[in-house]
This record gives sequence, C-alpha cells and structure tokens, in this order.
Amino acid sequence: MNFIEELQWRGMIHDMMPGIEEQLQKELTSAYVGIDPTADSLHIGHLVSVMMLKHFQVAGHKPIVLVGGATGMIGDPSGKSQERNLLDEDTLRHNQECLRAQLSKFMDFDSDAENAAEMVNNYDWMKDFSFLDFIRDIGKHITVNYMMSKDSVKKRLSADSKSGMSFTEFTYQLVQGTDFLELYRSKNCKLQMGGSDQWGNITTGTELIRRKEGGTAWAITCPLITKADGGKFGKTESGNIWLDPKRTSPYKFYQFWLNTSDEDAEKYIKIFTLIPREEIAALVEEHKEAPHQRKLQQRLAKEVTIMIHSEEDYNTAVEASQILFGKATADVLKKLDEDTFLSVFEGVPQFNVNKSEFEAGVDIVELLAVKTDVFPSKGELRRLFKGNAISINKEKVQNAELTVTKEHLIADKYFLVQKGKKNYFLVVAC
Repeated sequence: MNFIEELQWRGMIHDMMPGIEEQLQKELTSAYVGIDPTADSLHIGHLVSVMMLKHFQVAGHKPIVLVGGATGMIGDPSGKSQERNLLDEDTLRHNQECLRAQLSKFMDFDSDAENAAEMVNNYDWMKDFSFLDFIRDIGKHITVNYMMSKDSVKKRLSADSKSGMSFTEFTYQLVQGTDFLELYRSKNCKLQMGGSDQWGNITTGTELIRRKEGGTAWAITCPLITKADGGKFGKTESGNIWLDPKRTSPYKFYQFWLNTSDEDAEKYIKIFTLIPREEIAALVEEHKEAPHQRKLQQRLAKEVTIMIHSEEDYNTAVEASQILFGKATADVLKKLDEDTFLSVFEGVPQFNVNKSEFEAGVDIVELLAVKTDVFPSKGELRRLFKGNAISINKEKVQNAELTVTKEHLIADKYFLVQKGKKNYFLVVAC
C-alpha cells in the first residue's frame, strides 16, 4: 500500500513537505502524532490523526503516539482563544493508560513486529529539563522572528484578540519542536502528522532538527473536519462524542454517524473506515439511486461503531434504533442496559412514582391518570384502551383493568407507555 496515495484519495492530506513520499518508499519510517491527555478518553475529533497512524502501520511503517504530558501542562495556542487547564502528574498518567487502551483497537502495540506501535509521554524527557538548559539548547536555535511568523501566534497577538498570549503559550512551539527532536534522536522518527492547525508547530520541529542535527524531517497535516452545514464536527447539543462508552453510549455513538447528511457521509466513510476505494465508489452509487434508504450512513455507522466498540454493541444499537420507529418487542427493551434505554428515550416526559406502588400492585388507570399526569382523565384513558391505542412496554394492551406490578418494570425501574405511534411516556419507579 502506498501510504500517500491512500491518504490522498481518502481526502486526508491537507499539506505535506516535499520528499516524504520518496522517504516512505525508501525504508521503514517512524512517524508520530501528538495527543492531548486532558481527558481519560479520546473523542471523535481525534479520529482523523489516529486513522492516519492506522493507515501508516498498515502500510508497513511504525506509528508512535506521543501523549503530551508536558504540553498538556501548558496548553496549545493553535486556534484556541484561551489556555487550557493545567493537570497534575497523577491525572496525566491515568489518562495516558486509558488512551493507550483505546488506541490498541486501532494499532498493534504488543507484537514483536518491527513496526509495532509505541506510546511515549513528553513529560518523561521534559520534567528534568531546566529552564537554563532549554533556552541554551533549544531557544537559541529558533529566532523570535521565526516564531512570530506562525499563524497560531499571529491570531493570538492580532488586534482582534482580547486575551493576548502568555509567554508559556508562546513557547509551546519550541516545546513541541523539542519533542520532534527527541524522537528523531531516540527513535529515528522522521515524520510528524497532525491537523492542519498544527503545521506551524510541526515545521518548527523540522527546522530544529535541521539546525541542531543537520537532519531532514517531514510534516504531513490532515484537513480539519467540517460539516456540510458549517457546524462543528463531533459536537452535539450535549457535547463531544466520546469513544468511552461511559461518556457516550454506543447507541448515541451509532446514532451520530447514522444521522450524518449525504454529503458528509460520503466524505466520512473514506476518512473513518478502512473500506477499499472500489467498494466505497459502489456504495456511493447505490446510495444515489435510493438516498431515502440511507445505505451510506448505515454502512458508515456500522463500520465505525464496530471498530470503536464491538459487533455486539452495534447490534444492540440497531435494535435500540428500531424501538422508536420499528417493530421492537418487550424482549428487545428488556435486553437494553439502562444507559442505552435512557438514550433511546431521552427527552420523553418522565413521571416518578414510589416503587412500593408497583410492589403492592396498582390499577393501570389509577397509575396513569391519578398517581401521574400521563393522561388527563380516567375516562379518556379508558376510551384509548378500547380503541387499541395504548401500548405498555411496546406491547398493545386493551385491558383497562390490568394490575401493574414490579414484574412489568424494565431494568426494575421503568414502565414505558405509548399512545398511538409516536407519543411516549416514561413512568420511573423510585
């Protein structure tokens, strides 16, 4: 596999320094991507650079993940209006281990292959680097004029910027350049990859390697992912889409990809999956013939959900997706874990009832029209029962004399009521 050609047709290269393609054809090469360890999980905003490393390893080269323990203590000014919160070492180490576990789904870290992936933390070589050593060994090789020419610095120092820029942030590109220099020396790493907003920081590293070592190193950046409607990729009203199922349930994760626009799905399926070129082209054509079937989105959501979570999680997400719009049964509801169940019925009106009512047994009309305000009157509720318009836990019920017990509760806590096809209500036993 030609790594550069693969990334180019997938739309994953924004800019690259000349000569890198020849270098990759000449010998096994090491490349690194830096990841900010400010959380104990990656989110989908990280996935482009992670997929670059995955393709890099598939192409026979060696990926290195650099956890920015030191740079995470500073904050990266690139495109940011403010400095980030600074983290203590224990938090950084915990986050590093969590990130490695997630990245193991993408790359081989544990084999004895020559191109097995590695993870490093720049805190390990920066923690004992004194300020005097830094300004002597690094600072004197890069001029202030060079540093001021970077777009990331210009934006923060422009007349439009109200926050200015601290000295700490100004030195960020030197710290990142030091990382590249260290990896060049210790691991013969000759390539750094990242988002297009990192170009200035990465090229500072290549310049430092040239000036201090007389060596040649390269940079490749990927485009910053945008949505067709101009919205920010990877963000929803409730925040980031995380890879950790505790932060974003597999159901919500699946739904995010399933709900992408046609234009975005065609772009994302190239970037976020390993599906070959010919198969993607066939999928795109098939989708254009019947866009209402959303086959492109379905395949995208399937591939990414299985890659990040599991096939079992994907199947559960598909079943859960059919609950609101398909012919799901009570058995499907009972199989769902609580997080997925609540994700499916997010925004549905909820009514709290003491659990003792279910333990003692409560008349369904009394429960839904008196003890809760699900229905405004007993008379209306009885008419709906007669008209076969009421479902309990996705099963039609016509018996207005039904006694509801704890056996009717889903996850020992929830009682789902449905009026007609689209109106749902959730009674919570608490």
